[in-house]
Amino acid sequence: QVNLAESGGGLVLPGGSLRLSCSAPGNIFSRNAMGWYRQAPGKQREVVATISSGGETDYSDFAKDRFTISRDNAKTMVYLQMNSLRPEDTAVYYCAVLWGNRGRYFPYDYWGQGTQVTVSS
Repeated sequence: QVNLAESGGGLVLPGGSLRLSCSAPGNIFSRNAMGWYRQAPGKQREVVATISSGGETDYSDFAKDRFTISRDNAKTMVYLQMNSLRPEDTAVYYCAVLWGNRGRYFPYDYWGQGTQVTVSS
């Protein structure tokens, strides 16, 4: 089994910041890309950001210039620093182990419980 554990969510005002954390098993973490996804009420789960095993990053348009994904291979942790948060960022955030095909990443079905992010005035 592959267990992913997210933490760091909470309630923040618009414009605020949160740092999400995800722990993953070291045997798979070291060789795989990782990503953050989110799912808002009534919406499909969508990718937020990805980071390769070598540290290359990519972001969805809504996350560019506001969010930063990073990883610590020694600690087998992946992080998502979120700044300038907006109400539309409200969602459950999940981390994922990724595989690539034809220039795109896809998540393995290793979803944890996620962490709730609520941005409200």
